[in-house]
Amino acid sequence: MQTWQLAFTPRYITLTLAALGSLLCLMVIAAMPSVWGWWLPALALCGGLTALGIRDITQTRHAVLRNYPISAHLRFLLEGIRPEMRQYFFEDEKNGTPFSRDKRAVVYQRAKTQLDKRPFGTQYEVYEQGFEWLHHSIAARPPQGPDFRVTIGGPDCAQPYSASVLNISAMSFGSLSANAIRALNEGARRGGFAHDTGEGGLSPHHLAPGGDIIWEIGSGYFGARTPDGVFDPERFAATAAHPQVKMVELKLSQGAKPGHGGVLPAAKVSAEIADTRGVALAVDCISPSTHSAFSTPIGLLQMIAEMRRLSGGKPAGFKLCIGHRWEFLAICKAMLETGIYPDFIVVDGKEGGTGAAPMEFMDHLGTPLREGLDFVHNALIGIGARNRIRIGASGKIVTAFDMIRAMALGADWCNAARGFMFALGCIQSQSCHTDRCPTGVATQDPTRQRALVIPDKAPRVHNFHAQTLHALAELVAAAGLDAPGQVRREHLIRRISPHEVASFATLYPALAPGALLAGTDDPRFATAWALALPDSFAPASA
Repeated sequence: MQTWQLAFTPRYITLTLAALGSLLCLMVIAAMPSVWGWWLPALALCGGLTALGIRDITQTRHAVLRNYPISAHLRFLLEGIRPEMRQYFFEDEKNGTPFSRDKRAVVYQRAKTQLDKRPFGTQYEVYEQGFEWLHHSIAARPPQGPDFRVTIGGPDCAQPYSASVLNISAMSFGSLSANAIRALNEGARRGGFAHDTGEGGLSPHHLAPGGDIIWEIGSGYFGARTPDGVFDPERFAATAAHPQVKMVELKLSQGAKPGHGGVLPAAKVSAEIADTRGVALAVDCISPSTHSAFSTPIGLLQMIAEMRRLSGGKPAGFKLCIGHRWEFLAICKAMLETGIYPDFIVVDGKEGGTGAAPMEFMDHLGTPLREGLDFVHNALIGIGARNRIRIGASGKIVTAFDMIRAMALGADWCNAARGFMFALGCIQSQSCHTDRCPTGVATQDPTRQRALVIPDKAPRVHNFHAQTLHALAELVAAAGLDAPGQVRREHLIRRISPHEVASFATLYPALAPGALLAGTDDPRFATAWALALPDSFAPASA
């Protein structure tokens, strides 16, 4: 094919027509100057498209634009709105990801105190493998609560905290906007539940509304660090003494990206964020993948004990996503050796959310919540420490059934992050990492975050919490129980084939009290327990 003939092929015809249109407009304007005003817009349109097409065929970055000038931009446009198109037009009620349309809808409805009931029966296929349900009782009871609470604080804790069984999970200022943080904390204040700061530090936006705070400290020790990034006991003690801080939490890992550090780019490190985190202005803010304050299980527990002491005896614990099982069992052995026990442990599932993570980490690293929660609960039973350590659970917890399931597996309370984001107005656009959040929740752009009006959204945070606990109370009562802490594994059933079902008690068998101390041949624990060392996270055989 001759080169000139390419101009009339489907690939290049858009550019050719734009160029011919420009030429025609110029000829008409030249022949009839009196009508130039009518033809000028057409000339501008055709000329602009011609210039764009020339740019497309001369640029070297996008091969598709070189072969399909102008018209290929439609591909990029459609690709850009693909998540929205799928969410609005093609996604069914139950199978959307990460959260289904139905789950998002129930949060919006409860947050706005709108009707949250459903007609015509379940849309789940109840005979498909994986379907789960809660056994009800013929002797159902009137709902109790719904302000169910749990006391957190072991024998070494001087200031135990009475926590709601549903709290706001860790989300940092910097990841979330100032308006989002303020709305969340105001909602927590109104509802009497706790707001976890995330590892980004305790900001003025957390404190202004007056809600209860769980202060999380990560490997960057933000808000409690020296200028060179080392843990600063004096700064920690000064902040932990604040009356709004009810518990202090050491983050070991996060479900969505365990074993991975983080970087807040210099462009996002504003003066406010720099002051909150105690880092340099307009310099990359690094969150290391490991802690510098300790390197062994015993060192970890000594850190927990120090945090409890420096905070004036407030509950101190740690959060982690379960990875190598011998490492958690090493912590258990360190508890036995030192006599130091955390007041609580938060188990984060790998299905947990984050503002940004490598795909491989998000999809294929870390233990899901159910297996991690079951393991931690049984491990503490196995060393005889379960009655003094509370367990929190986080990872895609949105509904009352999500909470019941976690509690059956050992959780004393649940944390939710994305559920509360939905209550703020998040539409799951999945643009958290771009700083272009369309609802002002996950952005530092002041023109975007102004869309989130605090007096409007804070009541929705409170409403979502209250309505979810109301649903929890109704579920518990339907099962013939008085409180969610009475839910047992026998109460929950999962379909394992079209013709077979099994209770959670069968699928997640309990470890006998003290079994690890006595020696167990349970394959979930025996090998890992033998590998665990109280003075090293490395396995004994290494």
